[in-house]
Amino acid sequence: RRFPPGAALGSMAHRLFGKKKEKAPPPSLQDASGRLNERVAALDEKIRGLDNELRRYKEQLKKARGPAAQQIKKRAVMTLQRKRQYEQQRDQLAGQAFNVEQTDFAISSIKDTQETVAAMSAAAKTMKQEHKKLDIDKIENVQDDLADMLEEYNEVQESLGRAYGVPDAVDETDLEAELACLEDWDEEEELTSTPSYLQPAPTLPVEPQAGPSIPEAAAAPAQGETVDEYGLPVQQGQTA
Repeated sequence: RRFPPGAALGSMAHRLFGKKKEKAPPPSLQDASGRLNERVAALDEKIRGLDNELRRYKEQLKKARGPAAQQIKKRAVMTLQRKRQYEQQRDQLAGQAFNVEQTDFAISSIKDTQETVAAMSAAAKTMKQEHKKLDIDKIENVQDDLADMLEEYNEVQESLGRAYGVPDAVDETDLEAELACLEDWDEEEELTSTPSYLQPAPTLPVEPQAGPSIPEAAAAPAQGETVDEYGLPVQQGQTA
């Protein structure tokens, strides 16, 4: 079986130099941020372990004396140096992680802005297309027609509400005089329509201060004559 010259050369080159490796996709910012945060967490764990170790050395120094105390102090100093080195590395990684997160946030904001601009551009095109369908002259004609119809409607209502048989010219003086008569008639009707028990009582005669004069002859009853409790003579038929 014969192969084309180009294919034969290509297969020979692949056997001699090997195939070209495909480039792996670059890591995303999320992947980079995740690896940095994992390293920061690992350093925090190491720092907590060194803190526990320093506490243990501190308790041992309280009881140790002489060379043993010097040995413990030396170990404590070395542990403290390692702790500071880990803290410095942790701070550096935390700063890198923060920068990566800020970059990711900026890229996301740019993408959101692009989508917003695209949506607004599409909306502007749609608005222009829909605006072309509107005819300003037709709208004004509709408004004029509505105004004319409302005016005609008001004229019809005014015509239907017109009173019949009323003189056109009325003297205002006559109307005022008639109104005054109506007010007087209302006052009289109000007085006559008031019940008797609500009307003021009539004037009564004044009661005399002294009693009626009694004749001197009747002042003293005759001997053997019967008188009542008021000293007046009583007739014979009335005594019982």
